[in-house]
Amino acid sequence: MSKRIMIVDDSSIMRKMVRKTLETQGHVIVGEAKDGKEAIALYPLCSPDIVTMDITMREMDGFAAAKEILDHDKKARIIFLSNLNEETYSREARELGGIGYVNKHNSKEILTIIADNKI
Repeated sequence: MSKRIMIVDDSSIMRKMVRKTLETQGHVIVGEAKDGKEAIALYPLCSPDIVTMDITMREMDGFAAAKEILDHDKKARIIFLSNLNEETYSREARELGGIGYVNKHNSKEILTIIADNKI
């Protein structure tokens, strides 16, 4: 089933790669943000089913943005993406309330998380 997804990443190349991965499986991209502040402003306007969130970004990092989004919408579904230490950051992502953590080199894992969580 098609999902409405918002992509948050400071890299336009990464946003394009995630978009392509998701759109080829029928998902709809409802918004893109290049940092956490933009993500917070865009989230209520887009009402996405899922947010893919980079962790390290200028202005506001992904964990801080996710915390604010989850404070306002407890049902928000956030999948974190990063090249940072997977063990450390995947634990932080879960503790924060994220539904998954994906290494950017394996971005197709986003599709598995979406399917496994039956979002």
